[in-house]
Amino acid sequence: MKLDPKKYGLSTRVVLIENDQKEIIISINRKSRIIMKDGIKIVDQAHQIQRQEKKTISVKTNAPVCSKTKQFLQKKGIEVRER
Repeated sequence: MKLDPKKYGLSTRVVLIENDQKEIIISINRKSRIIMKDGIKIVDQAHQIQRQEKKTISVKTNAPVCSKTKQFLQKKGIEVRER
């Protein structure tokens, strides 16, 4: 089920999905690699969501994710799923 990003104070370009386990997924659909700069942005988005709802956050993407960025996100409690 899609969620409205405005509810969390995020840009309307951010795609948020809630799955059956009540987990919020940030969906990123692009071709270029996800690097640390993107990882920091994702963590900021996750914090904005968690201020309003105490749910687990994960990222689903079809782009390759930098290994350091993947480790960074996992340390922050954000699971990375690559399609």
